[in-house]
Amino acid sequence: MRVEYPKFGRIVINGETYGHDVVIYPSGKVEERKKWISKNKHGTSHRLDPEELREYLKEDLDVLVVGTGFYGYLSLLPESRELVEGKEVIELPTGKAVEKFNDLREEKRVLGIFHVTC
Repeated sequence: MRVEYPKFGRIVINGETYGHDVVIYPSGKVEERKKWISKNKHGTSHRLDPEELREYLKEDLDVLVVGTGFYGYLSLLPESRELVEGKEVIELPTGKAVEKFNDLREEKRVLGIFHVTC
């Protein structure tokens, strides 16, 4: 699996371009981020709520990589961090997060949540 972040608003996974936030599971499954869950509770999708994060904890993982967006606006709420206690959590602007995700995927089970815009 190869993930690229060529520009603001776009992420490319195995040659397929997505224009929305995505979640990549340790198995390689890709789906659209369910950001409306966080947005409905907090008025913004820039706070990753535990209810939303629970939706993605379907597979065992070693590392959670969060691409925080081009400007780094997306962040985990403290209650969300508690859900992945004991796991490595990496939050970086999406370009850097994609690089880290690609590096880690070869050796670890990585869950990636990527905000592709702001």
